[in-house]
Amino acid sequence: MTIRTRGARGILTALATGAALVSAAVPATAADGPAFLEPAQLPPHPSSSWYAGPVTAGQPDPLPICVGAALPSVSVHRAYWTEFDTSALQVTVVERDERRAADFAALLRKDLAGCARHLESEYPDIAAAGRYYGKVDVEEGAHVYGIHTTATWGASDIALFSVGRDGRTVTVVKWSQMGTFRDAPVADFKTTTRAAVDRLA
Repeated sequence: MTIRTRGARGILTALATGAALVSAAVPATAADGPAFLEPAQLPPHPSSSWYAGPVTAGQPDPLPICVGAALPSVSVHRAYWTEFDTSALQVTVVERDERRAADFAALLRKDLAGCARHLESEYPDIAAAGRYYGKVDVEEGAHVYGIHTTATWGASDIALFSVGRDGRTVTVVKWSQMGTFRDAPVADFKTTTRAAVDRLA
């Protein structure tokens, strides 16, 4: 297996489970930061309940594709999973002021808009496609994106991302599983996104 192929497999692992601009953000701890989604607020799974890990200070490991490079060390995150192949992640960053938060959210949106093109240029073993699903009208706004990847060895994964902001706080939510755009619960994910941003206050 080539080094390039190993790298591509790692990227798809990050897509299914889950480099760097430093953001001038206020350090946050898991205890005093904004509230995170509860498992029941994620898109319903037809065969499993959702489960959640603790709210944890720092960057998630592995970093999620598309947005991972921009996440600062002061990020706070929470991982979610089902009994099957579906997982989710929420990452929140509290910036020093609203201007920095708006700039950070814009950077994340730019990364998501160009993610499919970036993946294909970096990993020839992967074909990727992206979709923009529009804005969710909540607080300062949230935007929803989809990324589908297929690999030469047969893997096919779909992920939904949202970037939302309330004042100086920015949150990213990612949902992913094996599948295609047809398997993406966009309407339910927009409901999840609204709940995530509402909980930032």
